[in-house]
Amino acid sequence: MNFRLRMVLVVIGVVFCLIVAVSFEWPSVATVQRGFRGLAMVQVANLNTLENKVSANAPPLVSDKLDPSGQPASAVYQNVQVLKDVDSNEFLRLMSEITAWVAPQQGCAYCHAEGDDLSSDKLYTKVVARRMLEMVRHINADWKTHVGETGVTCFTCHRGLPVPANVWFRDPGPPPHGLLGNRAGQNAPAPSVGYASLPNDPFTPFLEYAKEIRVISTTPLPSGNRRSIKQAEWTYGLMMNFSQALGVNCTFCHNSRSFFDWDQSAPQRDTAWFGIRMVRELNQAFLEPLKAEFPHQRLGPLGDVPKVNCTTCHQGAFKPLFGANVLKDYPELAGAAPSPSSAPPAPSLQPKP
Repeated sequence: MNFRLRMVLVVIGVVFCLIVAVSFEWPSVATVQRGFRGLAMVQVANLNTLENKVSANAPPLVSDKLDPSGQPASAVYQNVQVLKDVDSNEFLRLMSEITAWVAPQQGCAYCHAEGDDLSSDKLYTKVVARRMLEMVRHINADWKTHVGETGVTCFTCHRGLPVPANVWFRDPGPPPHGLLGNRAGQNAPAPSVGYASLPNDPFTPFLEYAKEIRVISTTPLPSGNRRSIKQAEWTYGLMMNFSQALGVNCTFCHNSRSFFDWDQSAPQRDTAWFGIRMVRELNQAFLEPLKAEFPHQRLGPLGDVPKVNCTTCHQGAFKPLFGANVLKDYPELAGAAPSPSSAPPAPSLQPKP
C-alpha cells in the first residue's frame, strides 16, 4: 500500500469518526414509559445533556421581600402605568429584579435615560418594557390553561439578556436558483427544524398567522381531505421545532398508534393546544404593534419585530425552568390585566379536534 492510498484512508477514517461523533448521542440514556405498553409511548433522555439542561434552566435567586411602606407605587413615583396599586417598596424590589433578569450588565440605565427623570419615556426600551410587563401579567392572569399556577416572569424568556436568545423573524428564504426554481422555504437544513430538509420558517404561518396545522385525515379514505405532502412538510417542520423546544419526543403529546386522535393523546397535547394560541396572541397583540417603537437595527430582514415561539420560554425543557414556580414570589405579576383589544379573549373551553 503506497503512501498516498494510506493518507486517503486516514482522511476517510477521520471524516467518518467526525460524522459519527456529531450524529449520535452517546450513553448514558434513560427512558420513561408515559403511555400504554407496546405503543412506543416512551420519553428518551440523554443523562449527559439533561444535566446541562438542568443547570441552564435553574431559576434565579429570589431577593427578600421588603416591609410594606403602606403607599401604592403611583403615589410615590411618577408615570407608573401598570403596577399602580402595588406597594411602593414591593414596586422597588420588582424593578431591581427586572433589572437583574433583563439587563444585569447595563443596569437601570438600559430603560431609564441617565440624567433624566426616571418617569421619562425617552428611551424606547422603557416603552417596550412597560408593554412586556403588561404581557407577562396577561399571561399569568388569562392563560392559566397553559402556564397553570406556575406562571412566568421576565426571566423566563430573557435569562439575563436584554433581547431573549430565542426570538424569530420572518424568513425571506434563499433567492431563486435559476433553472432550479424556488426551494419553497425548504431543502436548506436549518436549526429551526432540527436540520431536517423541511420548510425552515414554520413560525410565520402557524405562530403569527392561524394557518391550519392539522393535515391527517380522520377517516380511512380521503373523504374530502385535500391536504398535500407539501402542507404536511410545513406541519412537520413546526412539530420538529416543538420537539426541540421542549426537549421531548413526539409521544410527549401524541399517541404513536393514532397521532390525530385527541382521546388517545397525552394530556400535554391539550396544554400545547392552548400554548399555540397563546403564542399567536402574544405575537399579534403585544409584539407586532410595537414595530414603531423599535429602532431599525432591532427589526428583522423583512422589517418585522422580534417574536416569540415555544423555545423562547421553554429553552429545551418540557416546562420552562423545569417547572419551578416563579410566580409565588412575585404575585403582583399575576395581577388583573385586561386582554389586548386587538386579539380575542383566551380560550377557556376544551381543545377542539
